[in-house]
Amino acid sequence: MTAFFMPFCRNVTKPALRLLLAFALVGLLVLSRTTWAGTIEPISAKLSSGEEAYVLSSEFGIDLGGHFEDAISRGVPLYFVLELDITRNRWYWPNEHIAGRSLNYRLAYIPLTRQYRLSRDGTLHQNFASLGDALRMLGRVAALPVADRNLLKVGETYQVALRLALDRQQLPKPLQVDAIANRDWQIEAKVLRWQFIPTNVPTPAVATEREPK
Repeated sequence: MTAFFMPFCRNVTKPALRLLLAFALVGLLVLSRTTWAGTIEPISAKLSSGEEAYVLSSEFGIDLGGHFEDAISRGVPLYFVLELDITRNRWYWPNEHIAGRSLNYRLAYIPLTRQYRLSRDGTLHQNFASLGDALRMLGRVAALPVADRNLLKVGETYQVALRLALDRQQLPKPLQVDAIANRDWQIEAKVLRWQFIPTNVPTPAVATEREPK
């Protein structure tokens, strides 16, 4: 390989060699981002009418990326926040906030039991044998009350925004710096937006539009 490469380099001009090295560097950066950067991708979401409140059911696909998978395996807990916001358009002013709901999650590896523990709002705890199982549970919400029925008027159009994201402020300080300066230490979270029109019949409205963070 060396015997082939050295004569090749001697025959390449300096500008061409710089160009080749630049392409190689870009390729390495793309490969690094593909391998290490994480994403949280909304798959589906819907609001439906319950007896006393409108409830949310949703699903996210979660890929922590290599850096955060390694961090959690070394005992660094990760925190996530699920945020839903319901607003109403106003032509004369910014959208009016009608209702909202947030949930806080903590995901940690317990070396003693070799299990992953997922906590929700500091009360509900579940243990999982694998990180994949824990992430699947983290990405699912079923019949979560988000707004009292009397807050939304039947037949009126509302705007709904939903996101599940890593809470970077809860990371250890050195990782907070990395998460700001280095793309490989970021988890891209996408926002799901859709319109919801309440009816007297409990028929869900399904999200159709996705918007990057």
